[in-house]
Amino acid sequence: MIFKLQSLYREYPRQYWLMIAGLVLATAGGSMIWPFILIYASGKLNLPLGTVAALISINAGTGLFSSIIAGTLADKIGRKVVMNISLTMTGIAYLLLMHAETYAQFAALMVMIGLSNPLYQVGADAMLADLIPSEKRTDAYAINRIANNAAFALGPAVGGFLATRSYNLAFYAASTGFLAYSILLFFLAHETLEKSAHAIKETNAPRGGYLTVLHDGKYMSFVALIGLGLIAPTMLWILMPVYAKTNFGVPEALYGWIPTTNAVMCVFVQYFVTRITRNHRTLSVVASGMLIYALGAGSVALMTGFWGFWLSMVILTFGELTLVPTSSKYVADRAPANLRGRYMSVYWIGWGLARTAAPLVGGFLNDAIAPRAIWLGALTLGLVSAFGLFLLARRENAALLSRLRPLPAEEFEQE
Repeated sequence: MIFKLQSLYREYPRQYWLMIAGLVLATAGGSMIWPFILIYASGKLNLPLGTVAALISINAGTGLFSSIIAGTLADKIGRKVVMNISLTMTGIAYLLLMHAETYAQFAALMVMIGLSNPLYQVGADAMLADLIPSEKRTDAYAINRIANNAAFALGPAVGGFLATRSYNLAFYAASTGFLAYSILLFFLAHETLEKSAHAIKETNAPRGGYLTVLHDGKYMSFVALIGLGLIAPTMLWILMPVYAKTNFGVPEALYGWIPTTNAVMCVFVQYFVTRITRNHRTLSVVASGMLIYALGAGSVALMTGFWGFWLSMVILTFGELTLVPTSSKYVADRAPANLRGRYMSVYWIGWGLARTAAPLVGGFLNDAIAPRAIWLGALTLGLVSAFGLFLLARRENAALLSRLRPLPAEEFEQE
């Protein structure tokens, strides 16, 4: 076992493992307070829940805007710089949240966190792509997700314990996690954008900004289909807790084991799934993952109790394990080295649009038709996305085969 771990460690550069260790610190710290932030804000502000919950919408909307500028910054000033800015801003924001007393102060800090989070996500994805060659990226993104989910599984339990004694302890822990990672990154990591710039000279990669990305029709189709399909799992994450309690009386304490199952599966099953998916074409794997996502979300319509909803989450999680690391690899492979930040930005905008649309679509289906219509709608959107991705994969495979097909004999004679 120790030999296998040593062998795995040697497969990737030290900076990659620094990023993994830092991610564990930051994610564990942030997840100690983020799940309880609305409870904390409600207690401080004494306002209706709907008004307080709008703080999360403010955060998400700001993140969508930040995703647009994050790619340009990562490609212009460097991956490491934007990651440091993000981690430092988030760490300071958590410290300031301890002293927030008014709705305006909370809203301003939600904007601050919303601006900073995409900077790290885009910068880290671009840095990982700079560091890791294409053939190892699927495994690298999978390990990254395992570390993130392991930290996320631990954080809320510790944070809940700290919050029962003092919320300040949880805020200090969260801030320490982000700031510690920022310090480690600043002193121990090197900027990888320089390596990318050298690669551009070697390969004559195209130059340009977001217009170059937008003119990549195949890639934009991919992002649109991903954004459409991700509405399905996002509806499950946001609406299934309310659906299960309101319609079937599943209490919060019992329901909590369902997202815990997802985190545990991501930690212990991800690498085994990736060992299978890495042997197949990237887009075909992404399309298969989206199909599983659709079936998992749609299956909720058939369930009537805790174990049924638990099974839906298990199915959905297999879709997540299949799609997420592979789609990140697809983006990294598709992007020219000098445009990786922008390509990653557009990709995460697709995710952000799905998170924005999911509660609106699900709420409309629930109110206008029936609660079960949420899951039938999710199934439909997921199937449309999966079908589109399968078509993209088929076109890509056909194009590859045509390039590999040998020239007819008469063409050799002409030459």
